[in-house]
Amino acid sequence: MPDEAEPQKKRARKGAERPPIPRMRLDELLDELQAHIGVVRATRDRVHTLLEAVLAVGSDLELETVLRRIVESAVSLVDARYGALGVIGDEERLARFLPVGMTSETIAKIGPFPAGRGILGLVIRDPHPIRLHEISEHADSFGFPANHPPMHTFLGVPIRIRDEVFGNLYLTEKRGGADFDEDDEAVLRTLAAAAGVAIDNARLYDQATRREQWLTAASELTRSLLSGADPSDVLRTFAGTVREMAGADLVTVAVSVPGTDDLVVDAADGDAADELRGLVLSSGTTLAGKVYTSGETAVSDNLSEDPRVQESAVNDAYRGLGAAFMLPLGTSDHVRGVLQVIAHVGRPAFPEATVAMVTGFASHAALALEIAERRREAELLTTFQDRDRIARDLHDVAIQRLFATGMSLQGVTRMVDRPEAVDLIMRNVDDLDETIRLIRSTIFSLKARERGKAAGLRSRVLQLADHAAEQLGFTPTLRLEGLLDTAVPEEMGDHILAVIREALSNVARHAHATRVEVSLEATPTEVGITVTDNGVGMPTERERSSGLANLAARAAELHGDFDVVPRDGGKGTVLSWRARYPR
Repeated sequence: MPDEAEPQKKRARKGAERPPIPRMRLDELLDELQAHIGVVRATRDRVHTLLEAVLAVGSDLELETVLRRIVESAVSLVDARYGALGVIGDEERLARFLPVGMTSETIAKIGPFPAGRGILGLVIRDPHPIRLHEISEHADSFGFPANHPPMHTFLGVPIRIRDEVFGNLYLTEKRGGADFDEDDEAVLRTLAAAAGVAIDNARLYDQATRREQWLTAASELTRSLLSGADPSDVLRTFAGTVREMAGADLVTVAVSVPGTDDLVVDAADGDAADELRGLVLSSGTTLAGKVYTSGETAVSDNLSEDPRVQESAVNDAYRGLGAAFMLPLGTSDHVRGVLQVIAHVGRPAFPEATVAMVTGFASHAALALEIAERRREAELLTTFQDRDRIARDLHDVAIQRLFATGMSLQGVTRMVDRPEAVDLIMRNVDDLDETIRLIRSTIFSLKARERGKAAGLRSRVLQLADHAAEQLGFTPTLRLEGLLDTAVPEEMGDHILAVIREALSNVARHAHATRVEVSLEATPTEVGITVTDNGVGMPTERERSSGLANLAARAAELHGDFDVVPRDGGKGTVLSWRARYPR
């Protein structure tokens, strides 16, 4: 026992001599462990926030809402002050730009959105994540426009939809002055992958919705045309449907004027529709006219400043209008007119999907119009054939029988002794002769309608304007509204042409004007002419007024009115002439 107790005492003394763990070292280990726990918690919170962002991005199918949520989620995830999503369009340029973090007042002061140059274009040309400490120090930096807030740090990540680069996420100014790190890039790349799926779903949903709308509108359009509705009313409905489908501010349908290469805006829907309706578009100096003659689609980024629009009157009408596309309306061998889809200045260009959808709808509408026209022609042909049959029957049956009756009555006179009876019979014979003449006149009228009518009033007015341009030195602006070729009686056509000819002649001789506008409008009860010029105005004393007196006499003859007054707000004259249709 004594031998065993001794080693135990030695071991006890040896353990008592070992130094204890330093207290400072233990505190450092605990702090390090606490820091790691904090990092794990922060990572957990960030992953949780990322999952919430992915769920939020994919919870809606409206494309505009999805794009906005993507940018807002990206700014929140990487703790950036500013963010934006740029949608890539044609020629590696940004077709859309959705900023976050700036007030609307700041955005307005900066001006137009970027087109994709500088650092933004770098991500477009090389679609890979880019992180910068200082934007201005990069070789591709293009600088900032006036009133732009200062930006230094930068993180850009592309958004892909399958193999297509849809756009880019741009983040600047990480809060706290720090740089964007690898974790920020990884989080943003994950969000961009989820955003690509959400955008693709939203686009598919949008296409399905628009396709359903298109099919419904096409069915309604076809039903209206084939049921005998007025083509002008159908075109107005068609313009409104296209404007809604394309999200445009203005849609017009310009149709060809028979006998000329010009177009006239027959239907319009949207802002300034009333001002454009009836406007004549020349085939050579307007973009719509060039689309009509070439049969090819035209796209414009800014219609009000497009050099292809050379006519000043049309430029005035297009002032304030921006992105637009124009489609030939009709079949490949018969272009009926031009469809113009227009947005205000400042709005982005129309997406290719929208152009393709409207093109398909316009082709269907043109085909429906063609079928309806062929149906009307077939109905007219049937009517003409009936008239021809009636004319033949009148000639072969009615006239022959009347003639035979007249001959018989003349033969009866030889057997009648009383003069009174003979006179009565001869008067009846004369009545039969008059009836034969009337029937023959009716037959001639029926035959004449088959040969077609002369050129309509609309075409004759256009021809008159072309001739007047030689005297004026410029082409007058025309606004033709209403059913001029059908509602206006034929006997009033010569009066209308004479009034316009006299008015333009007065402008050419006396006004020294550089611009004149002729407005001709046909309503259900009357026709009105307004001729406005920017010349020197009416003289206080006129030596001769035979031309104006003639216009007043024509108006009085047709129970209308006539007036000439100075132009409001400037030099020039306004001539007004109205006449009511005869009962």
